[in-house]
Amino acid sequence: MNDISGDGRGMQYDPMTFEPRTYVEGTAAFADGSDSPSAYLERCLDVIAAREGTVKAWVTLNEAGAKEQADASTARWKAGAPLSPIDGMPIGVKDLYMTKDMPTQMGSPLYAGRITGEDSAPVQALRLAGAVILGKTVTTELGFSHPGPTTNPFDSERTPGGSSSGSAAAIGAAMVPAALGSQVVGSIVRPAGFCANTAIKPTLGALHRGERQGLSHSHLGVHAGSIADMWGVAHAIARFVGGDPGSPGLYGPAAAPTAEKPRRLIVVESEGWEKTDDATRGAFETLIGRVAAAGVEIVRRAGHGDIEAFEGEIDGSLALCRDICGWELLWTLRNLAEKDVTQLSESMRTRLSLAEAMSLDDYRAALAKREAMRGRFRAVAATADAMISLSSAGPAPRMREAVGQQGEPGVTHTTGLPAYNAWTSAVGCPCVTVPMLAVDGMPVGVQVIGRHDDDWRTAGIAGWVQETVDPVVG
Repeated sequence: MNDISGDGRGMQYDPMTFEPRTYVEGTAAFADGSDSPSAYLERCLDVIAAREGTVKAWVTLNEAGAKEQADASTARWKAGAPLSPIDGMPIGVKDLYMTKDMPTQMGSPLYAGRITGEDSAPVQALRLAGAVILGKTVTTELGFSHPGPTTNPFDSERTPGGSSSGSAAAIGAAMVPAALGSQVVGSIVRPAGFCANTAIKPTLGALHRGERQGLSHSHLGVHAGSIADMWGVAHAIARFVGGDPGSPGLYGPAAAPTAEKPRRLIVVESEGWEKTDDATRGAFETLIGRVAAAGVEIVRRAGHGDIEAFEGEIDGSLALCRDICGWELLWTLRNLAEKDVTQLSESMRTRLSLAEAMSLDDYRAALAKREAMRGRFRAVAATADAMISLSSAGPAPRMREAVGQQGEPGVTHTTGLPAYNAWTSAVGCPCVTVPMLAVDGMPVGVQVIGRHDDDWRTAGIAGWVQETVDPVVG
């Protein structure tokens, strides 16, 4: 495990030496008695005690409850009867999802102290799998642009990304092996890349969002320190509660995918390419060169009319997501504004104003655009094993720089620009990000993008990239 730097900024990031916290790979020691979930939890709590004062990843910790859960798991492993491969795994839950034993405050003062007394569907599934629900991780306000207090675990002057800020930072700081996140624009993949996570934004609807059904392309996903832990958590949710209503749920076996070498990958530039700094572009191009040198055919928009047409179709995805989310969130924001509009951030009030200016016909046009994107994606994705792209337009910006990042018209992003993420959220395809680049001494993720319902194979290809290709230090 990397040491905490002496200046208090965080852990110095080196992709060749960084060791995230992992779980599933070590459970054989629980079975033979040389380790236990209780001892594992104590190690997590030691890191949290050492780093939380700076990282600020957690809204609430339930240490007493977690210890009881870990003790029960220890007994099950000792008896040779674990409930699942993730039995005893300490997990953070993004504070948008209900937990019966902790408040669910959604990053807003309007929900301060809110106790629901219920578990969201994914939290219930994790408990049934024997996981230890350790605490609630920080989210941005209502899961959108206004930041919480969390800092990047590799540099406390930088953002961890959002909206799954605390989940991403908790993994990057090696506090826990896994945490729940969600994404409606870029809220899993971008912060995961900023914080050196392995993470999945699965096929739309593949993991049950419980009460979080109000946004039509919101995804529940998993931040983790490894492919095995990421898949173990995702599969446990699918096993016990399935996918969203009307969805067949996550496909794939319980065992984590083995590394699978792709034959052909499509590089997707999207609207993020022009917003990407030169150092990050250069590092990504070096990585793509290494993938090609390993025997993978690389294709991109130049000289391929179908890919060029697809790139054109997904242009403007940031604005599209703004409009779809705004219209679908309108009734909720009206209710909150009626309670106390001064308790909404300026960013959220701006979103409310933009949504109020929309009409039903505007929303219908946005849905038609999204459906056209999905059709074009399916046609192009069928011509390759997967797509590959950056997870962000560069490393995590410093706080003062993030505040000024303008994305879709009318919205200022305070946790980094989701220019590489909006189109995948709208299309609803699976994405797995792995930490493959270091730029300016900070992690930058690379995402493998798969066909709908091909999550297991997408994770396998991402695993191949991570295991086979040397990371790039730019």
